[in-house]
Amino acid sequence: MGKFPSDLFDGGLDPDGHALVPKLRGPLLERLIVVSNRVAVPSHKGGGQVGGLAVAIESLLKRHPGIWFGWSGNVSPSEDFELKTTHRGDISYVVTDIAESDYQEYYNGFANRVLWPILHYRLDLAEFSRRDLSGYRRVNAQFAAQLHALLRDDDVIWIHDYHLIPLAKMLRDRGHRNKIGFFLHIPFPPPEILTALPHHDWLIPQLSAYDLVGFQTDNDAANFARYLQNECRLPKRSEFSFQTPERAVRIAVFPIGIETADFNALARRSVRSPMVRDVVESLSGRAMVIGVDRLDYSKGLAQRMDAFERFLSVYPDWRGKVTYLQITPKTRSQILEYAEMERAIGAAAGRINGTFGEAAWTPIRYVNRAYSRTALAGLYRSARAALAK
Repeated sequence: MGKFPSDLFDGGLDPDGHALVPKLRGPLLERLIVVSNRVAVPSHKGGGQVGGLAVAIESLLKRHPGIWFGWSGNVSPSEDFELKTTHRGDISYVVTDIAESDYQEYYNGFANRVLWPILHYRLDLAEFSRRDLSGYRRVNAQFAAQLHALLRDDDVIWIHDYHLIPLAKMLRDRGHRNKIGFFLHIPFPPPEILTALPHHDWLIPQLSAYDLVGFQTDNDAANFARYLQNECRLPKRSEFSFQTPERAVRIAVFPIGIETADFNALARRSVRSPMVRDVVESLSGRAMVIGVDRLDYSKGLAQRMDAFERFLSVYPDWRGKVTYLQITPKTRSQILEYAEMERAIGAAAGRINGTFGEAAWTPIRYVNRAYSRTALAGLYRSARAALAK
């Protein structure tokens, strides 16, 4: 739970077990504007992305209709970034393309070669360049300019994740005084690590342009409070509230979950689907252990392979009786560290299967593709155990 009550958002699980995501307070607002790096636009056939951010945002927008704004996922050969709008019920999905140079510098560069590893405590993997930082600033400025034309004075804006840290400050510079919240979906390390981030003294203080900054854990919130106190020298109003000349900056904790009742119902239906039945039948009565994660060094995939290998070594009676299904869609393949990790994980799965496998049994099924949330729900329900970080 958040340690500091907010007049902008309020987090909590409802009696039906719905996701722990911020909820609007006060009088009915005209619109909620959600901003994220990527936008999960649902197709006419249903479905869509199954990532945690997409699930949480769609859950909120079902109860508080509004606009979801962000990158379309398309890279444009030109710099004519026309907004595209898709309406699904009471939700408007507004997306923009970005240029090839922006993709390389903003996304592959500063966001995923610098911010992602440092925020995950991996200073050794960070690769900084001034060009990438320029691309990061440029795309945030593009988003700010496009949002400027969409915003109304009474809109509440909720910005997500490390890709868009400076966005609120850029909107403030354009004169917007809306309530703006920020939520970080990944860890936030202590100041001792953050200060190793090149230009941290430009980037991190821009979080003080938000009215509310939300984190997943108490430790993350405390680390940010320490940064504001030690590096920004902001006066404290309370343990998790600081004062700038323009506003009170509040810090809170909102550990994101899923809508458990809905997911449980989905899983019960999905076990009867042909795809899930085929997987279960192919196990020939063996127990299944499942892991579902995109290919990333923060997921502990190599450690899971090692653990399963050790399990088969220490408990030989389980050989031929259990299968480990690891579903791992590839991601950021253009980044060297991810390409090397892809080879290492694939080699580990091959080594374990070669050591312990039999003609009628493959210990590890390692699949590099994405499945729908419906299919995954059925596979989860059919498994005896899940490996999750």
